[in-house]
Amino acid sequence: MNIRLYNAKVLTMEKDRPVFDGEVWVKNEKIVYVAEKAELLSEWDREIPRIVWDMEIDCRGNLIMPGFKNAHTHSGMTFLRSYADDVPLQEWLNEKVFPKEAKLSGEDIYHLTRLAVLEYVTSGITSIFDMYLTPDTVAEACLDMGMRCVLVSGLNDFSSSLEKVEEEYLKWNKKNSLVSYQLGFHAEYTCSKELLWDISRLAHKYQAPVYTHLAETRKEVEECRGRYGISPAVFLDSLGMFEYGGGCYHCVHLTDEDMDIFRRRRLYVVTNPASNLKLASGIAPIAKFRQRRIPVAIGTDGPASNNCLDMFREMFLVSGLSKYREKDASSLDAEEVLRMATVNGAKAMRLNRADVLAKGKYADLIMIDLSQPNMQPIHNIPKNLVYSGSKSNVSMTMINGKILYYKGQFNVGESPEAIYRRCDEIVKRIFS
Repeated sequence: MNIRLYNAKVLTMEKDRPVFDGEVWVKNEKIVYVAEKAELLSEWDREIPRIVWDMEIDCRGNLIMPGFKNAHTHSGMTFLRSYADDVPLQEWLNEKVFPKEAKLSGEDIYHLTRLAVLEYVTSGITSIFDMYLTPDTVAEACLDMGMRCVLVSGLNDFSSSLEKVEEEYLKWNKKNSLVSYQLGFHAEYTCSKELLWDISRLAHKYQAPVYTHLAETRKEVEECRGRYGISPAVFLDSLGMFEYGGGCYHCVHLTDEDMDIFRRRRLYVVTNPASNLKLASGIAPIAKFRQRRIPVAIGTDGPASNNCLDMFREMFLVSGLSKYREKDASSLDAEEVLRMATVNGAKAMRLNRADVLAKGKYADLIMIDLSQPNMQPIHNIPKNLVYSGSKSNVSMTMINGKILYYKGQFNVGESPEAIYRRCDEIVKRIFS
């Protein structure tokens, strides 16, 4: 489909390129043209081919920008939203989450993931890095709805197997523009040393990055030191786990030695501020990561620990909590936070063709309504997005060249009401 987005303000997220007035053209799943108004006027007759448009959208001065990349989530946990609340992490996991998850089927997770996708697109999220129990059904839900998804294994001593992970890795990394797969495991504290060695060997076999939860709580770090005499990051690095890069989720309690490993191994930190606050896990030292040139991306975590799949809230918290932690209002600039939520997220997820708006990149983009009161006056659009932006400002979400959400209406193959009904049935069965 040929789509022309015109009369827009455009933020490509390319380095040092400010917002400009212009157009974005899409052909099928790719961006074919991004230009400022002055370029259009000079090139129209001479350079630009005549295109028959399937759709032309007058953006009326609103903003076109890359979609947000949710670099850590557990979509299928929608069934636990506002149930497993107000308890510490280990109690939350062992007494609230794990017993209910044991009752889930792969089909349940398919439908529960679809509910999460509805929320993602209303928040301007165009890619998710999803770790959950049945990667195949998560992938099928995303394919059916048009959501770009990077699957990551949550392998541990109690679920899946190394053989299954390798099978999934090979299956979902065949050519498919919407779904890919990265190696991972749940956490050091849910995996035996033998299993962790096996994962490391698998990573070496495919020269692949590895992703995991790491240093989320002080208790987790202390217990690892009790087992092995060293921190989780140092222990995993001693197994050769991160020789080909990767990333870690949370990273609230990293030592200087841990950060040296992150820098040396080119690991991404994926911060999840709302979840860490709600579970009282702590505040990640984002300013220190940046000082050490450790790249940071942003995730919501799952809808049981957050409970909201909203990147606007995450961006505000990343910035605000850093300022509070460092006692320095200049510790983290809003434009850098916006980069974490878009470009850095794409790179952490190995989605190098979905990071910015440019010719040849995937058409994963959103439109932000600048006419609403919270976006006025327009002194600085990136700062408005981080400090006053809201899900209510997302008027369009396009993924892979397909508009999935536009002015409050979904185009995902099924009505929201039907998805809600199916999820309600699952919840009633699980909690009966």
